[in-house]
Amino acid sequence: MSLPDLNIVWFVLVGVLFTGYAILDGFDLGVGIVHLFVKKDEHRRLLLNSIGPVWDGNEVWLVTGGGALFAAFPEAYATVFSGFYLAFMLLLCSLIFRAVAIEFRSKEEWIWWRQFWDVAFSLGSLVAALLIGVAMGNIVRGIPLDSSHEFAGTFFGLLNPYALLMGLTTVLLFAMHGLIYLAMKTEGELHDLVSAWIPRVIGVFLASYFLFNLTTLIEVPWVLETVRARPYVFAVVAASVLIALNIPREIHNGREFNAFLSSCAVMLLMMATFGITYFPNMVLSSPDQANSLNIYNAASTQKTLGIMLVIAVLGVPLVLAYTASIYWVFRGKTTLAKHSY
Repeated sequence: MSLPDLNIVWFVLVGVLFTGYAILDGFDLGVGIVHLFVKKDEHRRLLLNSIGPVWDGNEVWLVTGGGALFAAFPEAYATVFSGFYLAFMLLLCSLIFRAVAIEFRSKEEWIWWRQFWDVAFSLGSLVAALLIGVAMGNIVRGIPLDSSHEFAGTFFGLLNPYALLMGLTTVLLFAMHGLIYLAMKTEGELHDLVSAWIPRVIGVFLASYFLFNLTTLIEVPWVLETVRARPYVFAVVAASVLIALNIPREIHNGREFNAFLSSCAVMLLMMATFGITYFPNMVLSSPDQANSLNIYNAASTQKTLGIMLVIAVLGVPLVLAYTASIYWVFRGKTTLAKHSY
């Protein structure tokens, strides 16, 4: 392969891995976000058991994506992880707390015990989703890099209004995705409850998504310039909105699985929008774009990219096979048994 080919292949592969994480871990983070809105203990246990067999496997995609980023674009990895260090530590703590909450919550029947872990699970999910969105918002907006490609900003500088708006949009997106998953996995009273929430959450999400895109065109000039040069971006955004609007129809007609596939498609198209707009950048520098990292100046050597591509070709199908087998084994509605959470 020529130099551009391997770099582009790895840009796409890293994007696919992080998209897989957003889609798969997105719904179980969404389940956590809405967890406290469900009041009955039995219903909260059903929520936990709906994601119990799959949540830890979903997070494999984050580890795999991070590893791929480190192998293929080490300078981008170093810049992002050092610049966002405190934010990523908060994200790690959030993921740890929600994981512990899932395992510990139903170990005792004390009310205070279950309430504590319910809050830990929901808060951990909310903070994790918010931080993921804030990180993405800063990547889109651009972060201050010096001539050595090192982060030159501060932690509180990352908490700017634009990034926080992206964080809110991500929280709403994951909540929508989680509710659709719950509609597919539950029945009876809980199914009716979460199904009734879906149209409202979709409406709020679309309003936030529209506001975010409008703000992007105003506050991030390079995006408008790129979209003008690549008008097909509008078609991708329009497709994601139309598919999202179709979800309530699928829920109303009792086609929860189709609704979940539609939700996955919305997230896939949103990540595709980011990818085709951001390419070939890896980390955009603002205000001095000359200091930006792209798929060429942030990449490993061609030999490394070639060796890692062979490993990826062998390893990614194994991850896909494992993921597919787990979802197949635990397909169907969620029920409570003696050893349930």
